[in-house]
Amino acid sequence: MSEKIPAKNDESLKSILQGTALFMNLSEEEIQLCFECSKAESIYYEKGEMIFSEEDNPAGMPVLISGSVTLGMDYYDGKRSIIAIYENRGDVFGHEYILIGQSKYGMYAQAQTKSHILMIPKAFLVGTCERNCGFHSILISNMLQLMARKSLTLNERLEIMSCSTLRQKIAKMILFSIGGKAPTSVSMSRQEMADFLNTARPSLSRELMRMQNDGLITVEGRKITVRNKSALEELLN
Repeated sequence: MSEKIPAKNDESLKSILQGTALFMNLSEEEIQLCFECSKAESIYYEKGEMIFSEEDNPAGMPVLISGSVTLGMDYYDGKRSIIAIYENRGDVFGHEYILIGQSKYGMYAQAQTKSHILMIPKAFLVGTCERNCGFHSILISNMLQLMARKSLTLNERLEIMSCSTLRQKIAKMILFSIGGKAPTSVSMSRQEMADFLNTARPSLSRELMRMQNDGLITVEGRKITVRNKSALEELLN
């Protein structure tokens, strides 16, 4: 079962979060004041626990401190779709739902490993407090920048899913992941990658092996090393 304590009493959080995207340009003292003003909670989840479910009311914004969280949707036919996986300190998810006033998330967030989450209440994020604290305005500005970046990420996924073949989808996903660098490690299991690409796991595994045999990539567990970047790019032309 999850364990909750007031964030202001969790002494490790200030130094951990300083410099992350949401708390950029805030000192440790200002971060502590954010915790006190917002009445944020520090929550520890066991592997497999739900951080929120599809039917939950969006009452707060989760910030990942440690661990790994999957965001996904379940369909009536039993099929599961992975929307995103969060593994980096300071990652924020589900925040768009608290801003648009939606009554339900419509998706779930599940701890894939033992995970530590900072939960910031909705009331603190939809406007400045009565004291009009400077640190509060900075945090809200940072949150808006995070939303803009997430919009770009969603556009990338739309590009991936618009590809006509599975090989093209895999190539596009790898190229987005590595940017201008290689090799790269794709942080998804085969099942998670299949869910993300909306395909069957055996089909994905077969196509990855074909791409390896064709000299495009090398697959070792979760790690996918690009062997011929130009050939991957050519697939998309």
